[in-house]
Amino acid sequence: MAPVPQSGHPAVEAYLNDGYERVVGMSSRFAAAICARLLRLQTEEGVAGPIAEIGAFEGRFFIALAHALEPGEIALGIDIFEWPNPEVKDRFEANCLKYGIAPERRVTIKGDAGAMTPAELLAHARGEKLRFIHVDGEHSRAALSKDLALATACLSEGGLIVLDDMLHPGYPTLMVAVQDYLEANPGIVPLCIIDRETIVGATKFVLCQRDWFERYQAALLEIFKEQIWPLGADFEPHWCLVLSLDTRLAEIT
Repeated sequence: MAPVPQSGHPAVEAYLNDGYERVVGMSSRFAAAICARLLRLQTEEGVAGPIAEIGAFEGRFFIALAHALEPGEIALGIDIFEWPNPEVKDRFEANCLKYGIAPERRVTIKGDAGAMTPAELLAHARGEKLRFIHVDGEHSRAALSKDLALATACLSEGGLIVLDDMLHPGYPTLMVAVQDYLEANPGIVPLCIIDRETIVGATKFVLCQRDWFERYQAALLEIFKEQIWPLGADFEPHWCLVLSLDTRLAEIT
């Protein structure tokens, strides 16, 4: 097994080691560490600004992302906050406070991202475009298509879109929405796949602007060299990295 990557942020590491598993949620620690390190990579590349999570739930993944931000940057947590009950919003707020994300570092948005215009979302972000958007909203083709359109319209130069629960056996049609989106948006390409940790902590796709692909990929090859699955992912014709805790190849005898 490959070692778990470091996030590159002491505050993120502290939360991942003592807090992440205590917050109810379904995203993997492996993916959280990688995404936090991607945020640091953006900072190193001069990409700054707010971030957003569509489907913040009780805050598990959101808190990790927020800890990876630079001073003055804010995180937007978007959710209908109705499932499994309306008190989920209170639990989100309480978890953020408990694990160090003060109110001035975040904006809680109770609403349906699918019904939100880019102008409305950007208004919550002080008029700034978003450098990182984690999409974990309603798991249907139609909803994902709307979330992708919103994310694309609000994405800053050098921004990243991360899609949760890809290739999940419970949501097999989500990949159809992604393929349709990639064909309609040739300026966006898969940067890497973050492999599943468990069936609950499922696969994520990381998307970037085509003009940034080679720059980001060169950095990822060095940063995550111990987590790279050798064969990569073939998106026909685009190829990208696969980051995994299990980098073995099948033995052919």
